[in-house]
Amino acid sequence: MTAEATFKPARARGASNPAVLAASAVGLVAAATLAGAWFFQLVLDIQPCPLCLEQRYAYYLAVPLAALVAVATAKDAPRAVVIGGLALLTLAALGNAVLGGYHAGVEWGFWAGPTDCTGPVGNLGSAGSLLDRLNTVKVIRCDEVQFRFLGISLAGYNVLISLLMAALALWGMRRTARSS
Repeated sequence: MTAEATFKPARARGASNPAVLAASAVGLVAAATLAGAWFFQLVLDIQPCPLCLEQRYAYYLAVPLAALVAVATAKDAPRAVVIGGLALLTLAALGNAVLGGYHAGVEWGFWAGPTDCTGPVGNLGSAGSLLDRLNTVKVIRCDEVQFRFLGISLAGYNVLISLLMAALALWGMRRTARSS
């Protein structure tokens, strides 16, 4: 048996593999998006509304799942497992794009938002401190845009980023399915 017969080509295992490239790109985009969201929240003090927080769930899923798919592909996991992982990434990103589109529609007044976008009200304490606490509560509403860049809100950018992630994962899935 020759060395060529016992080793898989570097293209099938390494960084040039479409599944590794797609999963790595999705993971990096998701991590960068989360870092940006935290930057807006912690540094610029742009607080997220409940819909904003829900839109982060797909990114929290995508980062470890993308890393797992990339590592599994590099370790010669079965093609069905790799395609399944990329399909999950695609579905999560598309679902998040829909949620972001819904949020953007709420911001533009196309439809009403959820009722939980009225801000948190925790333990109000005694009646004497009730007015003090109510005066300090900052209500983050889902229908009020806190930041726009080039006329697009952060929810709108979430749609674009999620569609990019879905396209990357779908590209990797299709290329992996075609390869022998």
